[in-house]
Amino acid sequence: MSNEREVLTYELFGTATRELAQEVADSGFEPDIVLAIARGGLALGMGLGYALAVKNISVVNVEFYTGVDQRLDVPIMLPPTPAAVDLSGLKVLITDDVADTGRTLELVHDFLSGHVSEARTVVVYEKPQSVIKPDYSWWRTERWIDFPWSSLPPVVPGRLAH
Repeated sequence: MSNEREVLTYELFGTATRELAQEVADSGFEPDIVLAIARGGLALGMGLGYALAVKNISVVNVEFYTGVDQRLDVPIMLPPTPAAVDLSGLKVLITDDVADTGRTLELVHDFLSGHVSEARTVVVYEKPQSVIKPDYSWWRTERWIDFPWSSLPPVVPGRLAH
C-alpha cells in the first residue's frame, strides 16, 4: 500500500452522493428505508434520503475500526439495533462510507437477510479486498481515505477520533 491517500472534500462528497443517487434511481431500485451504518454512513444516508425522496432513515451502530488501520477481530453491532421485524418486507438501502474489508456491510446485510424483501448496499469507496461487492460504489481505491469529517482531530481536548 502506498503512502498516497484518497482525499475526499465536502464538495466532492456532495458530487459523489448525487451521482450515487442517480445510479440507484437508474437501476430501478426504490428503497422504502435508508439504513445508515454509523458513523461513516450517516452523511451518505442523509444525502441519499433527500436525493431519492426517502424520508424513512434509520441507523445501525457497528464498531470495527479502533484506529488508523486498527480493527477488532470481527465487527459488532452496538445497541440499540433496529428490530429486524420492523423492517420486514421493506426494500432497504444500506449506506456506509467505505467497503474496506467489507465485513461491516456483510454483518448488516446478513442481519437483514430473511426479514426484508430486498437489501442493497451503497458506499462512497470500495476497496478490492472487500468480502462483499457493494451494489453501488462511487470510486474504487486501494489507498487509505481521508474523509472530510474524520481527517481533523476532535475539537474536544484529549479525545481520539477513531
